Amino acid sequence: MPVGMPPTGPGPSARGPRHAAARRRPARRWPRRALIGSIVFVAVLLLVAVAGYGYARYRYGQIHKDKVKGLTAEAPSGTSVNILLIGENCRACLNGKQANAFGSAQQVGGNRSDVTMILHLDPAKHTASLVSIPRDTFVPIPGTTNANRIDDALNKGPSTLVKTIEDDFGIPINHFVGLNFDTFQGIVNSLGGITLDFPDPVKDAYSGLNIPNAGCHHLNGFQALAVVRARHMYYNQNGVWYYDPTGDISRIHRDHEFLKVLAAELKPRLHNPLTVNSIIGSVAPDLQVDSNFSMHELISLALDYRSTNPNNVPTVTLPVFEVPGNFAYRGASGYGSVVFPVGPSDWNTVYSKLGITVPSLPAGTTVTVLNGSGVPGQGAQVADALKGLGATVTAVGNATIASSPAETIVYYAPGHRQAAEALLPHLSGNTVMGELPSLSSGSQLEVVTGTYLSVAASSSTATTPSSSVST
Repeated sequence: MPVGMPPTGPGPSARGPRHAAARRRPARRWPRRALIGSIVFVAVLLLVAVAGYGYARYRYGQIHKDKVKGLTAEAPSGTSVNILLIGENCRACLNGKQANAFGSAQQVGGNRSDVTMILHLDPAKHTASLVSIPRDTFVPIPGTTNANRIDDALNKGPSTLVKTIEDDFGIPINHFVGLNFDTFQGIVNSLGGITLDFPDPVKDAYSGLNIPNAGCHHLNGFQALAVVRARHMYYNQNGVWYYDPTGDISRIHRDHEFLKVLAAELKPRLHNPLTVNSIIGSVAPDLQVDSNFSMHELISLALDYRSTNPNNVPTVTLPVFEVPGNFAYRGASGYGSVVFPVGPSDWNTVYSKLGITVPSLPAGTTVTVLNGSGVPGQGAQVADALKGLGATVTAVGNATIASSPAETIVYYAPGHRQAAEALLPHLSGNTVMGELPSLSSGSQLEVVTGTYLSVAASSSTATTPSSSVST
């Protein structure tokens, strides 16, 4: 008889009653047991979820929230987001234990953005990119005809820095995240330090960096901070010390590499709850975010990008031109060495990394051209080129020379930033935008020409100006 077949013949089989009983008894008890088990299981899940949610709320509550004005509203969920990341040098913000290392608030006043980066995330494409703006970039101050280094904008608060980036570069900012010296050191120390490979011995007396030998070195938080802060670095080759003349630009490149190493160190440890707790605990109390950056969005972005390979994240620095020496602006010296943004192809590179599509020049755009460089005939030449782009040039004249060399500034009246954004990529040289409450000329745009400027040709139909002065 095959295994499992019931015996034949009259009467109930020996296995029959057992099978019947087995079917009848669970019919009364199994649903009850299953129900009780399910309730217990769901209760445990709820307790874990509540505990996890409570922990997340507790840590999120430790983060300092700033009411940052002027942030660009996010598009629907799943679309790209630009997060402004800044490393501030505020001494008054520190815990006070390292005043001798960094100087007290009385010795080093103010709060500047030593590091200004824009992290672009596109969850739909699962891509990320990082764009840095050099701290010495000389740009218009929003709402005024004055200018200063971009790092000084943070002295007036995160809202001013956000507005400066949006107004002067046409880059929308959705969220703000700020770290100080303590936050940075806390992250590195929570990992037990970080190992970096130095191809040469390096030192920087200003930041405290001192690596006497080439090779791999395990650094604590304080030593790692010295690396990312170094802007006056010397390196040793064949026994001779050389000064790195590129200063902040080289530092930005080192910072990009450091962040990739840091992210690679963090990634495998995010599966350890104790390590995660240590990292979050070291970061949260000194971290600043805008008040609209919700806990849900923070967690969602972290989950979306937890598997991202940091080495695959492209990094780019806003291209700049250095004005060495003691730069003078509006007759006032003391600015030291500054840098001007460079366009147009480099602007397009930056925009592509941030997912920005350059708009077309709106029909009927009116422009006034003011010669701000002192170069004879430059105003008229630029006006003719702008006509070829389809702009209506309403007037050409002379501007008060702000500096020598001077950068080209495309000022725009409120509501006409799109026209300025469309024009900027056509201008070659040291170019930037700036918003004014109103333009005295009555035009929508006012181009103040700089020392190095040319206008890219276009097939657009030229527009006859209503008035023109050859300058």
